[in-house]
Amino acid sequence: MNSRSEPIFDIPGVVLAIIAICALVLAGQTFLLDDAGAAAFTYCFGFVPARYDGTTIPCPFGSGAEIWSLVSYAFLHGDITHLATNAIVFLIAGSAVARRLGNLRALAFFAATAAGGALLSLVINWGEPIPMVGASAAVFGFIAGAIRFVFQPGGPVSMSGRHNPAAYFVPAAPLTSALRNYRAVALIGAWLALNVVDALVASDAAYRVSWEAHIGGFLTGLLLFSVFDPVPAQAGDRGV
Repeated sequence: MNSRSEPIFDIPGVVLAIIAICALVLAGQTFLLDDAGAAAFTYCFGFVPARYDGTTIPCPFGSGAEIWSLVSYAFLHGDITHLATNAIVFLIAGSAVARRLGNLRALAFFAATAAGGALLSLVINWGEPIPMVGASAAVFGFIAGAIRFVFQPGGPVSMSGRHNPAAYFVPAAPLTSALRNYRAVALIGAWLALNVVDALVASDAAYRVSWEAHIGGFLTGLLLFSVFDPVPAQAGDRGV
């Protein structure tokens, strides 16, 4: 990579691929399926907590929705505004993390954070029959992952790290250290405020955008980032 290149415009392929899949899924549901078909697709590939308490959720696309819907729901969106909002944030936070992790690790991280969001939503909303859709849980997971390294000395948002591709590969901060960074604390505070707003706003009757999943995805990304991170920690660092 040219050291003079602008990393912000060098979007990793996995980020573009995930956004493209989400866009194709939404377009397919909107233009290729009638209302009944679109609803059946959402119930098959969206995350439905009621599926796990013995309630029968018909799925004409085959069995196994209990497994695949833990991740597949993240590729479904309620409308173009929902998709565009997630895509814009994912282009920023997702690109920073994916550039560091590489395409395969980033895809696995996306799946893990989506699943983390689904599992927390399942615990809190046990028996809920309304499908949950959207990449927000994974997007928040990537934001949490970015917190672990972007504020480090020489990192992407430091004066010396701007426009420097190597800034994306500085050693990540241990979790306890990252949570003491005032910029990280401010970002987390803004994220919590956003989720309070989400919790107070009524959900659409046709699908759910779950603040619980946002929290689950964020915590998964924050706690498990080191599992996916290929950059060795600094000698003497402790913590996840």
